[in-house]
Amino acid sequence: MLPVVVLCFGGLCAALTQTLVIPIQSELPGFLGTSAANAAWVVTVTLLAGAVAMPVAGRLADLFGKQRVLVVSSLILLVGSLVCALSSTLGPVLVGRALQGLAMGFIPVGISLMREITPPHLTSTAIASMSATLGVGGAVGLPLSAWIAQTGDWHTLFWVATGLSAVVAVLTWIAVPHVRDAQPGRFDVVGAVGLAVGLVAVLVGISKATAWGWGDPRTLGAVAAGVVVLLGWGAFELRRSEPLVDLRTTAQRPVLMTNVAAIAIGFGMMAQSIVVPQLLQLPEATGYGLGQSILAAGLWLAPGGLMMLAFAPVSSRLIGTVGARVTLMVGATVLGFGYLVALFLMDAPWQLLVASCVACAGVGIGYAAMPTLILDAVPMREAASAVGLNALMRSVGTTLAAAVMGTILTSRTQTFDGLEIPTLGAFQLCFVAGAVAAFVGVAITAAIPRRQAEPAPELSAARTAA
Repeated sequence: MLPVVVLCFGGLCAALTQTLVIPIQSELPGFLGTSAANAAWVVTVTLLAGAVAMPVAGRLADLFGKQRVLVVSSLILLVGSLVCALSSTLGPVLVGRALQGLAMGFIPVGISLMREITPPHLTSTAIASMSATLGVGGAVGLPLSAWIAQTGDWHTLFWVATGLSAVVAVLTWIAVPHVRDAQPGRFDVVGAVGLAVGLVAVLVGISKATAWGWGDPRTLGAVAAGVVVLLGWGAFELRRSEPLVDLRTTAQRPVLMTNVAAIAIGFGMMAQSIVVPQLLQLPEATGYGLGQSILAAGLWLAPGGLMMLAFAPVSSRLIGTVGARVTLMVGATVLGFGYLVALFLMDAPWQLLVASCVACAGVGIGYAAMPTLILDAVPMREAASAVGLNALMRSVGTTLAAAVMGTILTSRTQTFDGLEIPTLGAFQLCFVAGAVAAFVGVAITAAIPRRQAEPAPELSAARTAA
């Protein structure tokens, strides 16, 4: 079905831009004529903008129609990529990267539209495939950007992103049907600003904790200020007749527990994306490093992203037989098992490839189940904003994972060739932390109430056998 393919391609391109500059991050200060601390914002600003964009885009989609918001998101991605492609200094590149982050609203809106444009027997598979693009885009982006950066000018990265964005914009306008799904209401501008300020403060504190220190006044101040703003924002939203996010719906147990599980599973997904590349690229002379180039490390990770996409129909099948809740538990369990495999198989690149594929299979299964749980629990008029909030919770988990993994890797180091590098124990502890996060996600998901229409596992097994 062409609209589904277009939406999945658009989601993949939006997610790809998130990891586009990671292979050249160490060289960005020289490229942009700035300090390493300032250059780090080229990555951070995209994550922050994406976190803010997902719930806001969801609400706009509910008010003005999902197809319209998808087209606007793709155009924002196009403009952001073009600004970066034409820039060589920090300021304009940060603006472009922020615009690329804002385009991440494409993914939750696309997921929420799937139910309206697909026949019932294909809906779960379509949602699963779209959800998988979050991981697939990142996994594909790493080797692609490493190859481009090694063979040409770094601006080529953004020219490629510009071309892809233009294709997405045209196809979204032409091929994605404009469903009459706009709901009456007004956009909560004050609520959007409050959410943005609170989220940015909290996420800046978390993302910079590794560099500043968890006990540094800047870290504590940013997180505390963000929490205070978010508490005030929550009180404000509860008094609004047309809030940006309906917190009463969000507080319902199925939605609340799914969103909390999203933080844990998002943490588990991101942990291996941070730890495995570093282990692959450390020199073999360390005794545990695997001596791979940036490009080779990206290629070893790419199959994991494809595993997410390959397991989309598996997740769909599970959702149809045992329900989305059990499917999410299965996905989180497989993710945790992947980390346990990595803990004992880290002596060769192919071993980490196996562990990464297992973990990514779990992500593919779990990420597909979360939007289904959300969509089953909220009114249709709030579908996009609810899925957007769930995507935000996953983003919070990935940001937290980056900070925690960075702290572990920088707190347990040894000197090698004049440089401080993480010890073997640091990598092992990271794998343990990823497994714990995944299994915590299993426990949280188990607390989600079973829907009345959701088949019990034993009944589903009986039906299958029959």
